[in-house]
Amino acid sequence: MWAAVASALLRAKVRQAGTCSLPRGPKGRSAVAAAALPPRCWQRTARAGHTAQPRSMKAEIQKVEALEENHFVCVHWEDGSESRFPCVWLRDNCQCPDCFLDSAKARKLLFEDLDVNIVVKDVTLTDGKKISVTWPDEHTSEYEAKWLKKRCFSEEAREEMRKDLFLPERQYWGSDLQLLELPFEEVLCSDESAYKWLCTLKKVGIVLLTGAPAQQGELVKLGHRIGFLRLTFYGPTWQVQDKTDANNVAYTTGKLSFHTDYPVMQHPPGVQFLHCIKQTAAGGESEVVDGLHVANKLKKQNPQAFQILSSTAVDYTDVGVDYCDFAMQCKQKIIDIDYRGQAVRINYNNATRDTVLDIPAEKVRPFYAALKEFDDLLNSREHKFTYKMKPGDVVTFDNWRLLHGRRSYRSGATVTRHLEGAYADWDVVMSRLRILRKRLLGRN
Repeated sequence: MWAAVASALLRAKVRQAGTCSLPRGPKGRSAVAAAALPPRCWQRTARAGHTAQPRSMKAEIQKVEALEENHFVCVHWEDGSESRFPCVWLRDNCQCPDCFLDSAKARKLLFEDLDVNIVVKDVTLTDGKKISVTWPDEHTSEYEAKWLKKRCFSEEAREEMRKDLFLPERQYWGSDLQLLELPFEEVLCSDESAYKWLCTLKKVGIVLLTGAPAQQGELVKLGHRIGFLRLTFYGPTWQVQDKTDANNVAYTTGKLSFHTDYPVMQHPPGVQFLHCIKQTAAGGESEVVDGLHVANKLKKQNPQAFQILSSTAVDYTDVGVDYCDFAMQCKQKIIDIDYRGQAVRINYNNATRDTVLDIPAEKVRPFYAALKEFDDLLNSREHKFTYKMKPGDVVTFDNWRLLHGRRSYRSGATVTRHLEGAYADWDVVMSRLRILRKRLLGRN
């Protein structure tokens, strides 16, 4: 759904005066070079607005009444439905200036001043669009119908709110991945392109940006586009190339097996950017696999193996010197699951998996057997997608979901392959996505 919506937005003629627009070729691709674009032109797009009309939400109230000894307020809607709002929740969320700081969208009411057993003294309806509640201490709270409708406690309304806030839909894939490509400069300048990029990144897990200048420093621009990059012990950005006395296996020419980055951190980076500056003639192909898709396959194929990998805490270690000296140590389950038992994050890096294995000896072989089955599924032909980056390509992917690897290549007298990498947190990415969503679609 998101790809279709974003595609429609790209076609929509919603640009306003003062925004940065790109001339289009016959296939809708950028027809201008990076030099033709002013630096950080996306900031002008943001100021110009691109605000679409909000979605319609019919929220007319027919009547309102207090129920269950005044512990609930029941709203009867014009469409015949009803919503029951607990009085303690209504009082906690009073929107008046004494209880709520509108400029920060933050609650001022102190929790120690909230009576969890509060009841309503009186409730009235105004013009079918607002209710007014009087509390026992004579404090008055007003609530807009649309505001209440959106926060209805029905399962349907709560599910809709979850979708609006977190965009949980995923599109799983294997070797049949259709890798979306977007022009790098359009993502920087166009809200529509940036929205399509982030929507697809959230739903599919990977997007390729093309046409970036083949030089260091371009990922900083991408960081500014979403907000900011994440600093790690390898620096704000880092250079993936063959290095003497490498402090990371990525800084060699050997094959890199499928892995997620930084499971040695308690909170691994959510999104990874890799910018190809120089590419070797032979070898060095990139490979990716949808780790959550494979985890779901493992759960069906061997529930016991899935249970072992989702319950065993594995030690990871990373010690060295780069941006500064570091001695990292962490325990992670290779498959993180949510309250429903569904896989939500993969933490697997064979290179930094510690020699320490903090489990009873009799559980060691079953653990290795489970991990081997998972690793075999990751490497199966039906699940992995292979591509080769060229200078100017920037691959962006979900580091909590995708595992990535690289085929080996030959070293030379000079650097034959050079990628610049950077990380961002999903909190930062989702913040930008929500802002773009509201700006373009009027969604809160």
